[in-house]
Amino acid sequence: MPISSDLSNPRNFITKITRYDKVVDIPNSMTILDELLPISIEMAKRNLTGIWNFTNPGVVSHNEILEMYRDYIDPNFSWKNFNLEEQAKVIVAPRSNNELDTVKLKTEFPELLSIKESLIKNVFKPNQKTSKA
Repeated sequence: MPISSDLSNPRNFITKITRYDKVVDIPNSMTILDELLPISIEMAKRNLTGIWNFTNPGVVSHNEILEMYRDYIDPNFSWKNFNLEEQAKVIVAPRSNNELDTVKLKTEFPELLSIKESLIKNVFKPNQKTSKA
């Protein structure tokens, strides 16, 4: 799932889930575009080819993202969860939830942040509206 720091864009993953009535709390691999797009340019310069899982290391759940949103952007924000059975009733196509192996990418780019660290550094701190440190 790609995530951009542009929280004003209605197509941004974070902007979307803040508008949902309910969210599912399942961890997934995600990609912080602000961090990984420059890496893609560096990969081209180095002529790195092959299969790469192009995500930040680790997983993050929708709830964890929404907690960060509340902590950094809107302290009054709240949300509700639904379970997988409830989700299946309202979503036409089933969703894939997974953790991708990023050892290859992390070996080539050791400075690559974990998904949670990258969310804070590249998305939430630049958009911060609360007094959270």
